[in-house]
Amino acid sequence: MAEKSFPAPESGMLLSYFLTVADVPRSRAFYSEVLGGEVILEENPCTVRLANSWLIMNPGGGPTPDKPGITLHPPEDPATATCFLNIRVADIQAVYEEWSAKGAEFVTPPIDRKAEIRCYLRDPDGYLIEIGQATGMLHGVYADPPAGKGPGTR
Repeated sequence: MAEKSFPAPESGMLLSYFLTVADVPRSRAFYSEVLGGEVILEENPCTVRLANSWLIMNPGGGPTPDKPGITLHPPEDPATATCFLNIRVADIQAVYEEWSAKGAEFVTPPIDRKAEIRCYLRDPDGYLIEIGQATGMLHGVYADPPAGKGPGTR
C-alpha cells in the first residue's frame, strides 16, 4: 500500500466500493461508528476501511470528462435495489444486537434460510446492506434457486 491503510495497491488489484451519498459526515459516522469501520480519509473522497474492504463516499454530481452523460446520486426508491453490500459475519445475532443498539435500522431480524442466516439494513442514504452468517452452506446446504430457475429451466 502507498499509505498505511489507504486502498492503493503497489501491484495487482484491490476492490473498493463507491457510494454516492447525500451527506458525507452522516454516512462516515454510520459506517465508522455504527458498523465499526476505520476512517482513513474524512473527505474528498471519504474513505472508510470496513473489515477487509474499503468504502469510498462522495456527494453526487453531474457528468465529468471521464464519465460523460452519467450523473451520480444516492438511491431514490427504497423499494428497488440494483446492488448491495454483502457483509459476512461469524455471529449474526451478536452483530444484529450491537448494531441495533447503535442505531442501525434493520428491515427484519436475522432469518434462518437453511444455507445461511441473514438480514438486511439500510444506510442513511437508503443503500441496502445484507448481513449474512454461513450455516448450512458450510455443510453442503445451499440456497434454493429463484422460482422458475431450478435445474433444467432457462
